[in-house]
Amino acid sequence: MTTKLIIGLDGLSSGERALDYGCNLARLIGDCELVVVYIIEWSPYSFQTPEENAERHKRREEEISTAKERIVAPAVERISSGGLSATGVVRHGNVADALIAIAKEQKADQIIVARSRERSLSKRIFGGSTANLVMEASLPVTVVG
Repeated sequence: MTTKLIIGLDGLSSGERALDYGCNLARLIGDCELVVVYIIEWSPYSFQTPEENAERHKRREEEISTAKERIVAPAVERISSGGLSATGVVRHGNVADALIAIAKEQKADQIIVARSRERSLSKRIFGGSTANLVMEASLPVTVVG
């Protein structure tokens, strides 16, 4: 049975660390598929006019296209050129919730993310996406330092 790993990218060096770890783990496992995921933070809770909503939808589609082109496609290509199986997903939403939903949809065995180096006051008080993911996920989450 194929093992499926979700790798959360953030477009920064921390995402590269998660990607490297996931590739190394996939090689150790053998029969493994990697799903590279980039989540664009977005909240559906905004009250706007119909015109603003139409513009927002257009902007969302542009953001998804840009993220696929600049972040996800190069990561999938890197993985594939290394002899591993990979696909990519880009979504809007809350990072933790979206990663968990994608993991369920994909019937994944594990989620791999990297710890962000952000140390803002609000992140220390309320926790960041990584902390929320670890607390809410019903499958193993590996956090790469």
